[in-house]
Amino acid sequence: MTGNDASVKETILDPFTLDELLDAVAGFHAEPMEPDAELPDPMEVLQQRIESEYAVCSALLTTEDDVQRLAALKQWLDQDLQRLAPIIEARRDRLRPSRWYMEYADVRLTDNGRLVITQSAAQDPEPFDYPVLADPGHDLASLRVELELRDEMSLSHQALDGYLRRSGDYELARVLTVLQVVEAMAGMRRALQRRQAGGNERPSLAAETMKTFRRYLGLAERHAEFRFPPLIIGVGVSGSGKSRFTKAIVGRLGAVRLSSDSQRLALHGLNPLERDSLASVDIYSREATEKTYQRLAACAGILLDAGFMVCVDGTFLERKQRDLLRWQAEARGLPVLIVSFEADEETLRQRISKRARRNQKNESLSLAVLAAQQDSFEAFTEEERLHLVHLDSTANNAAETLASLIEEHIRML
Repeated sequence: MTGNDASVKETILDPFTLDELLDAVAGFHAEPMEPDAELPDPMEVLQQRIESEYAVCSALLTTEDDVQRLAALKQWLDQDLQRLAPIIEARRDRLRPSRWYMEYADVRLTDNGRLVITQSAAQDPEPFDYPVLADPGHDLASLRVELELRDEMSLSHQALDGYLRRSGDYELARVLTVLQVVEAMAGMRRALQRRQAGGNERPSLAAETMKTFRRYLGLAERHAEFRFPPLIIGVGVSGSGKSRFTKAIVGRLGAVRLSSDSQRLALHGLNPLERDSLASVDIYSREATEKTYQRLAACAGILLDAGFMVCVDGTFLERKQRDLLRWQAEARGLPVLIVSFEADEETLRQRISKRARRNQKNESLSLAVLAAQQDSFEAFTEEERLHLVHLDSTANNAAETLASLIEEHIRML
């Protein structure tokens, strides 16, 4: 959500909630390009952007420690760019103009009525030559950087999870860290340019802008750190509470949540709002279920490679389904935790009946599905029990217990 004063349209928009903003951004990125559009080399685009940001920053720095830290960050970017070159090149067809910093001068993000971000705060004090087309991940990266600069970590976690779920672009995770470091560097540049513009006359402004510069620099360095993310596998029959509690992990611990329901629908080109239009499609066949769990495993592997904690939400009735996910972490030498979400029979039936009535579904059929899941659930093996914890989802402190279990498990491994 960076900006160029020379190119933005003076369009005043109503404030966005995070969900509204993610809907708009993901929708824009999904719009097709012109059939005859000439797409540039994505590596050249990104390299030129990095060189431009770095050149301006390094020219405006006067403190040796800052110069060395920025140079080390640039070296990390160059090395990671080469490592990711095949992935970046493969994203050529995804290049898009940026809706937010090229079209709109005033985007305001609110959370429960509280103003969190105004885009005007991230406008460029001097014109900057942004590429006409760039990876759409820059918009998400810029949003997360601005949120984290304001210590809005929960919203940043939700932005990552929400955008990936809406776009289905899980491959973006592989390059997102680089894009976030680039957008943090853009924040450094803007701070230094503001100091140059008015710092001599206003010493307090110079001090404040350098403080902002170092906050962006520290944020970039944290993103560049190597991470060992865990994989959390949420297991349980319908009504066990796994969906509600795994959603809470997103904001609290920064996990990206993969839902078997969402991935099952995505494999058929559908979204959760289209559940009533599935009469001609059997999305619960054995073949569809097998493909769903393969898709979950593939997405989990991508996210783990990119350094993001993953939380998978599914029934996982069969051992081979759980093994398929567990091996994604074990093959990478990463910690894995299997959480069995549990509730007593009466609570399960009450939850299922309430959900069926709310969604105007057949209550008896829904209860029959629950019974079938309970009958076909394959018991955990001794190997699985090494990673297994049981969670009573009816307990008053279940959310806190789950977060503590995950944090403790990560510390032990």
